[in-house]
Amino acid sequence: MGDVMRVRPVAKYAALLSLALVMIFAIMSVIDATPALAHCDGLDGPVVNAARIALQTGDLNRVLIWVRPEDIGEIRRAFNETLVRIHRAGEGAAYTGLKPAGRDLGPAIPAADKAVETGSLDELTRLLTDAVKEGLHTRFHDLTTKKSFRMDDVAAGREFIESYVTFIHYVEGLYEATTRPLAGHHHESPAAHGSGHRLHA
Repeated sequence: MGDVMRVRPVAKYAALLSLALVMIFAIMSVIDATPALAHCDGLDGPVVNAARIALQTGDLNRVLIWVRPEDIGEIRRAFNETLVRIHRAGEGAAYTGLKPAGRDLGPAIPAADKAVETGSLDELTRLLTDAVKEGLHTRFHDLTTKKSFRMDDVAAGREFIESYVTFIHYVEGLYEATTRPLAGHHHESPAAHGSGHRLHA
């Protein structure tokens, strides 16, 4: 959990502050506006310190003692959102809110999680191998069917070149994905290899 906090200072500060503010508002509903509250809402006060330790250790009980039982749900939601926001910042990825449980993640991620759970790569290996074979055969077949074009048919020639570029980029993307050095985080890209490349003359 400590690794989550090793992100850019601005992102960490903003996430920590958002959690602390939710806690402070919850505390204000049960504590009068006294000098003690002024101490609570300071960045060097006990509420923010409790939030900081909770994020570092994952022990949410450190902050739950500051709020009423009926406010625990709100604090848990704020904690989860803050934790995900900090994690995303560490990946260099944008935070767009918590996603609903049970959404379709496609076959690869569940298969990878199952491999971690079972300790076996067999099912994941079959899935990836079949997907690569299908991807290669589909793009290669499209390429070969467009290869024998007449040199006076510019439109057909362009279709062949587009198919060729798509095939080469797909192969290149696969090779880079399998030979890329190990890294702790994956930086998201808006475009994926093999998604098709339009050429303009």
